[in-house]
Amino acid sequence: MQNAEIAERRKTAIARGVGMQTQIYVERAENAEVWDVEGRRYIDFAAGIAVINTGHRHPKVMAAVAAQLERFTHTCHQVLPYESYIALGERLNALVPGDFEKRTVFVTTGAEAVENAVKIARIATGRSAVIAFGGAFHGRTFMGMALTGKVQPYKAGFGPMMPDVYHVPFPIGLHGTSTADALTGIQKLFKADLDPARVAAIIIEPVQGEGGFYQAPAELMRGLRTLCDEHGIVLIADEVQTGFARTGKLFAMEHYDVVPDLTCMAKGLGGGLPIAAVTGRASIMDAAHPGGLGGTYGGNPLGIAAAHAVLDVIEEEGLCDRANALGSRLRQRLEAMRERVPEIAEVRGPGFMVAVEFNRPGEGAPHPDFANRVKAEAQARGLILLTCGVHGNVIRFLAPITIPDAVFAEALDILEEAMLAARS
Repeated sequence: MQNAEIAERRKTAIARGVGMQTQIYVERAENAEVWDVEGRRYIDFAAGIAVINTGHRHPKVMAAVAAQLERFTHTCHQVLPYESYIALGERLNALVPGDFEKRTVFVTTGAEAVENAVKIARIATGRSAVIAFGGAFHGRTFMGMALTGKVQPYKAGFGPMMPDVYHVPFPIGLHGTSTADALTGIQKLFKADLDPARVAAIIIEPVQGEGGFYQAPAELMRGLRTLCDEHGIVLIADEVQTGFARTGKLFAMEHYDVVPDLTCMAKGLGGGLPIAAVTGRASIMDAAHPGGLGGTYGGNPLGIAAAHAVLDVIEEEGLCDRANALGSRLRQRLEAMRERVPEIAEVRGPGFMVAVEFNRPGEGAPHPDFANRVKAEAQARGLILLTCGVHGNVIRFLAPITIPDAVFAEALDILEEAMLAARS
């Protein structure tokens, strides 16, 4: 089989709206490496968009799933429950930031976690409005789209968004937006358009994912916590992409001295299997009536087994410390290239959630063409990269945190070659 042959078949089988970052059709994968149907090897710096933090086919995750396969694959927890679901809830209640009693609900995807967090906030407060940030990404469902702060390709042409969703600027120093601008934006919203007594929740990514890997300043988090406490608003942290050691902490909110009321998670929790969760204050989480939360596949036994193994691996292999070490090496390598690659505008990101943003030299304008050239040059050399950002001028690095040192060193060499080649 050839990649091009499968790509042709895809055109007549799969809906056009499912976007493609590459036309590389995977045959097998191991840790940070994948091989396509033609036998070519690639180093994976995408990790399924931060899903495979523990690497492709981690032996402990595979063993846990295999053991569960021998017992049962599905019963629907709402019909025939199982202890492992409860045990994972107990673990997340203990691990998610916040020194208060917590509850957890399991669902299937990150978007579903966000939807449920909004549902929970609304029923707990008796309010409907939600505030989100420009550049945010919260999913492709209708509430997820409404909360997402990016029109193309997520909102365009899909009709009216869900009502009572409002956006304010996200602080991005490189683009001239400050924490004061963001907090002032909320106050202006309260004065002109929205009674704070109608606001159920404010939702924020501690580090914007699709938006460009911009980390929320500590002052912003403190300001949001103060506003939420003052007005009885639920603070929701979307940790779907930032969770599970990616930022050098188990959760990115651990970088701050305030905590959210609800935390959404998915991606890295399942190590490749679909599972998501919302964990938060018991008093808020328990506001929903029985039957108001859940889903047929929510907390599927295989995903639960994988998640238990993922949490074990993160602790046993010290992946938070590993993320900090790898991220430091990557940032140093990128910073060292500034003279030879003047398109580099900024290198940023906590832990191993690192990005490089490209601007046109001397102009300060976003340079998405250069980002795409770097991505293409890297792919041609066997390194898979992803772009992101509202302007498409950011490359984000999401390699498995378990990547072997030799493979990581090889990837950094390829990255340097690709950036230099993109300039020629």
